[in-house]
Amino acid sequence: MRRRRTMFGFLVAATTALLLCNANPVKAQKLPRSVTVGTNPPGSVFYALASGLAKVVSEATPMQMAVQPYTGTSTFMPLLNSGELDFGINNAVDMALSYQGPERLKIGGQNPFLHIPNVRLLMRGSPLLIGLLVRKDSAMKTAHDIKGKRSTGEYPAQLASWYNMYGQLASAGLTWKDVKIVAVPAANEGVDALVQGRADVTMHALNSAKVREADASIGVRHISADCSLEGEKRLRQAVPGYYPSIVKAGTAFAVVEDTCFIAYDIYLTSHKAAPDAVVAAVVKAIWDNIEKLPPLHPGFKEWTRERAVDPDVTIPYHPAAAQFYKEKGTWSAKMDDAQRKLLGLNP
Repeated sequence: MRRRRTMFGFLVAATTALLLCNANPVKAQKLPRSVTVGTNPPGSVFYALASGLAKVVSEATPMQMAVQPYTGTSTFMPLLNSGELDFGINNAVDMALSYQGPERLKIGGQNPFLHIPNVRLLMRGSPLLIGLLVRKDSAMKTAHDIKGKRSTGEYPAQLASWYNMYGQLASAGLTWKDVKIVAVPAANEGVDALVQGRADVTMHALNSAKVREADASIGVRHISADCSLEGEKRLRQAVPGYYPSIVKAGTAFAVVEDTCFIAYDIYLTSHKAAPDAVVAAVVKAIWDNIEKLPPLHPGFKEWTRERAVDPDVTIPYHPAAAQFYKEKGTWSAKMDDAQRKLLGLNP
């Protein structure tokens, strides 16, 4: 009897070991109790989006996703590259410049970003819309009117904002030499300069809390970039990845008439050494709960399953994210080609 019990126990242990060996290695990995997502400061659209994603991930997984704000995305991108930061909310243009590095890619004759070859994409989200902002009683109507005016610029802590304003100027055939630059570290401080009367024009994201704050203080409104065919051509040539988008009057905050905004894609990013199980859990949580995002912020309106995968992205997908999309049937042969090309830049 004792020998039979011993043999039975051995068989149970052997079967258990066999099952564990054959288990999906991603599912077998233990998830951490918490992860962090880096983003821009409170008041920005990126902060609101990061908060929404963190809420969904925290509710759908055993992990608590904590939002970690920084002065601008430029300041945390090296941490994302090294793996000290788990995830980030970034934009397609910044990612192109930083992933390829200043030796390969320059926009506007410069690329001030550090080379961060280890960043990886989890999901392409909504387009981010950036608009010029003036006082409500300003006589300015379009980007053409800002020539000779005091415009915020430099943006050392948030390099994306330098390209935002550069693109706005370029759409109207203008350059930094055509405005009087008011130096600010980041986009929020640019709005502060407008409120304080130190600048005549600045720019910020559509439906941001910072714009609402400024409107409550002095009254503000967005004005148009040049959305003509010529203006669009100038914009796309100036900053690859930018494209124009019209926002109808009254459909968004501080949009009092049909207004042309600059648009570019928002990314949920990580680094190539991020554990497959963690990446898969985050992507699945967002994918399965995508309908919970739009009520959290207007910026999630176009954060859809259909937009998650696209061959025009500027950094490669994390392998666990790619595998998830393959299982969902949304990863095409074009995606394989795009992935190989992007990985070839930083093998």
